[in-house]
Amino acid sequence: MKSYKHLFFIVALLIAVGCEEDVTELLPFDAIAEETAFDTPERIELVMNGVYDAAQSGFYRAAENNNRGYIFGAAHIQQSDMRGEDMLLINTFYAFTYRSNYSPTTENNRYFWENGFRVVNLANLFIEGVTGAVEEGIISQEEANSYIAEARFLRGLTYHEMVIHFARPFRDNNGSEFGLPLYTIGNDSPGSVEQNATIGRSTVAETYNFILEDLDYAEANLPESRNGVLNIVRATSGAAIALKTRVKLHQGDWEGVITESNKLVPQGAPFESPINGYALTESADGPWTNNRSEENIFSMNMSANDNLNTNSALARMYGSSSLGARGEVAISPIIWNEPFWHPDDLRRSLLVEMGASDRLFTSKYRDYSNFTDFSPILRYAEILLNLAEAEARSNNTTRGSALLNAVRDRAISGAMTSYGTIDDANELIGRILEERRIEYLAEGQRWKDIHRNAVDPLFSTGGIPAKMFSSDVSGSTYSIGDTESLPKSINAIPHTDNRFLWPIPASEVVVNPVLAAQQNPGY
Repeated sequence: MKSYKHLFFIVALLIAVGCEEDVTELLPFDAIAEETAFDTPERIELVMNGVYDAAQSGFYRAAENNNRGYIFGAAHIQQSDMRGEDMLLINTFYAFTYRSNYSPTTENNRYFWENGFRVVNLANLFIEGVTGAVEEGIISQEEANSYIAEARFLRGLTYHEMVIHFARPFRDNNGSEFGLPLYTIGNDSPGSVEQNATIGRSTVAETYNFILEDLDYAEANLPESRNGVLNIVRATSGAAIALKTRVKLHQGDWEGVITESNKLVPQGAPFESPINGYALTESADGPWTNNRSEENIFSMNMSANDNLNTNSALARMYGSSSLGARGEVAISPIIWNEPFWHPDDLRRSLLVEMGASDRLFTSKYRDYSNFTDFSPILRYAEILLNLAEAEARSNNTTRGSALLNAVRDRAISGAMTSYGTIDDANELIGRILEERRIEYLAEGQRWKDIHRNAVDPLFSTGGIPAKMFSSDVSGSTYSIGDTESLPKSINAIPHTDNRFLWPIPASEVVVNPVLAAQQNPGY
C-alpha cells in the first residue's frame, strides 16, 4: 500500500450544527499533525470526520483536490453501474469500465484500489490514535469503543466494496480464491510502510471473516441512533446490521441474512424497524425527494460546502443535459424494455426524465447546482429484499412474497397489481432478482448482484452482460417488451474471463512484491 502525505497528516472536517434544526454542514478544516491529532476530545472528533471525508472524496491523478468521488462519494455507484448493463454510457467518461478495457494502469481500478486502501489506512491510524488517547486519559474507554466502531464500520464497508471488484465471488470455491490483503497497522512510519508492503492477499473467505468481525464490533459499540442528519451520515448499529445482511447475502449464508435482518424487520407488515425506526417511504420517490427519509440507513454526506466537483457529482453525471447536467450516463433500453418491469410502474415516471437525444435519465439525483444529493449506500428497501431472497431460498415463500410486495407495491398504478403470494420458491427468487434491478437502478447495486450470482447454479448472471452502444439508441429504441431487437454490440464476458475482475494496479505491485506475484490472472 502506497504511502501518501494523507498518511502523515490527517485531513479533518469541522462539523457545525445549525441551531434551529438538525442541519449539519461539513466545512474544510486545516490538516492536523499526527502527533497532536488526538490531544483533545475536540480534535479526535475532527479526525473522525476526516476519515469520513476520505471515504467521500478521494484524490484523482496528481491533483489531490481533483477528486472523482472515490470511493463512496460517487465512484462506488458510477463504476459499478458501468460494469453492468442497465445503465448506458453516453460519452467516453467511463469507457474503460463500460467496455471492460481496463489494465493495471487504467485509472478506474487504480484509484478505486488506492483510495479504498487510503480509507483503510486512515481507519487504522485512527484506531491506533484513539487507543493511545484512552491510555493518556483524554477520552474514556466507552467513548473510544464508539469511535473505533465507526472506523471499523468504514473499514468493513470499504473492504466489501473492493472485494467484489478485485476478487472472485464468495460462492466460487467457497471463498478459497485470492481475496484482499488485510491491513490492521496504519502507515505512519518507514517501518510500518515496510511491514505492510510484505502483506499478501488473504483468501476471499478470510476477507469476509475480517469484514464481519469489523461489523460485529461496530454493531456492539455504535449508538442505535444519532441526532438529526448524523443519524444517516455517521455510522449506527442499525447501519452495521444492514451491511451485514448484504455481506452474508454475498456469502450465500441465507440463515445468516435472516438472523441479521430480523433485527431490523418485524415478522409481518407493517415493516418498520424496531431499531432506529427505519421504514419504507410511502412513495417510491420518497428516498430521493428527501435525503433524510426514514428509508435512508446510511449515506455519504453532501452539502453546499462539501460536495463533489462537476466531474463526479451524481446529479451532474447522471442527469440530462437539458436540466443542466452533463448527461454522461442514461438508463439503458436493456432494462427499460424488460417485460417484467410493468408499463404502469410508477418508477417509470417518478424517477425518470426524458433528456437530450431522446435518452431516458434517472431523476434520483436532483440537485444540479450545489450537488447536495447524498450518496446512497444502505436503504431499508435493500434490507427487505435481502431478507425476501434469503427467505425464498429457504423455502419460506409466504414471508418472502410479503417482503417483495412491500417494496414493489408502493409503485403500483393503472393495470399493475400486486404479485400476492408466489408459492414456487424459484419463481419467487427470480421475481426478487428482477425487482432488485428495477428498485436499485442507478444506485450501483447491479454489479453486486452480477458478481455474487455469477456462479449461482440456478440464477447465474454468467458474468458481465452484453451491453449497448449509445449510438445504437434513439427514442424509438425505448420500447417496453421489445428485448429481442436490441443491438448489444458490446459482447458479454463470462465470469471465467480475466476481465471479470479488475487487476491490482501497477502502482501497487511495484511497491509490494508479494502482491506482484498474486496479480489477478490475465494481467
